[in-house]
Amino acid sequence: MSRILLGVSGGIAAYKALELVRLATAAGHAVRVVQTPTSRRFVGEASFAALTGAPVLVSEFARDPARGAFPDQPLPTHEPLSHLELVANAEVYLIAPASANTIAKLAAGLADNLLSSCALAASCPLVIAPAMNSHMYEHPATQANLRTLSARGVSIVEPDVGRLASKGEQGVGRLAEPARLLAACESALAAGAARPPSEGWRGLKVLVTAGGTREPIDSVRFLGNSSSGRMGFALAQAARERGAQVTLVAANVALPTPPGVDRREVVTAAQLEQACEQEFPTCDVLLMAAAVADFTPAAPAGEKIKKADRARLELVLAPTADVLAGLAAHRRDGQTLVGFAAEHGAGAVKDARGKLAAKRLDALVVNDISRQDIGFDVEANEVTILSARGDGARIEQRHVPRASKARVAEAILDAVEELRASG
Repeated sequence: MSRILLGVSGGIAAYKALELVRLATAAGHAVRVVQTPTSRRFVGEASFAALTGAPVLVSEFARDPARGAFPDQPLPTHEPLSHLELVANAEVYLIAPASANTIAKLAAGLADNLLSSCALAASCPLVIAPAMNSHMYEHPATQANLRTLSARGVSIVEPDVGRLASKGEQGVGRLAEPARLLAACESALAAGAARPPSEGWRGLKVLVTAGGTREPIDSVRFLGNSSSGRMGFALAQAARERGAQVTLVAANVALPTPPGVDRREVVTAAQLEQACEQEFPTCDVLLMAAAVADFTPAAPAGEKIKKADRARLELVLAPTADVLAGLAAHRRDGQTLVGFAAEHGAGAVKDARGKLAAKRLDALVVNDISRQDIGFDVEANEVTILSARGDGARIEQRHVPRASKARVAEAILDAVEELRASG
């Protein structure tokens, strides 16, 4: 199903968040929980951990044993920043209960604890469910804060009217019942997923490459890279959802094929080149997201090389063909070519600018592989899109902040759509 990040702030209504977790996990959703320190006075971490099957975080300085992963995800090999990794993996972030103090922090953009830091870093839908005394809820400051958040696109789950925590008090401020909270999350998820086909993409033929090539050393060993194919698959799915006809050339990817996408399997750089040469002439958009090997063993062995047969092994490497440059040299009018560059360190964008012009591309998507929290084999990415304008005379630079690869894919396709619309 989906990944729900639940933020629990201080208030007696925190006990209802336990029932929400029970309902959400029973419906098949993966749930992680972050708490404010005050919320622990009402419900402890152990209760949420038992229901979610995942560690609960309270401080941004505490180590996350799950390294930002949800229960349905494999454990990453790196140690990310928890408040960034959690929201990058989450598909919706619900804060319930949201106290008056937390609402005020969110409206002001404060990030003084893990819960509010996650809210500020979140690119997924944010849903908040206020719960407090009726006098606090109806106070002009609280109402102004809620209007501010609503104007920013935050979904507000209005509190119920009824008996409040203080003896004998009735009024508005009761946390919405867990079933309504789950329904609000699922509505936010559906709204984000239900993107109608775009007229700009309907009927376009899109060629996407994904994954990493493997160059054989012998019958069992190969030279490869860390690409998981997630970025390319996210692009293929997003293009298909916009109405395009999508062909996906996948190099050594274990991910399921997005619905409606035609998939071709390849292993080596030469095989990927051959598949692309066959598909490229009829495509309208090329998204070259695969990590293609720059070198291949010049004389791979047909059998397994025995360790016992030699004291050392020396490999002679030969350069592979530049597949993207070769395709660009035979492009026709009306085609849009987008390359991807995995660069390292501070000079990533500067180095990529030269590639954009040299390979005659319309756009180049750059990510910095020196960072462990984005790029290869993780769920999130952060990229810079370089677009050539005016026959390449001007380069437009657009930064896409760290987000799930599905959302980064949407940003890339938006940039492609703008390029095609501008001629």
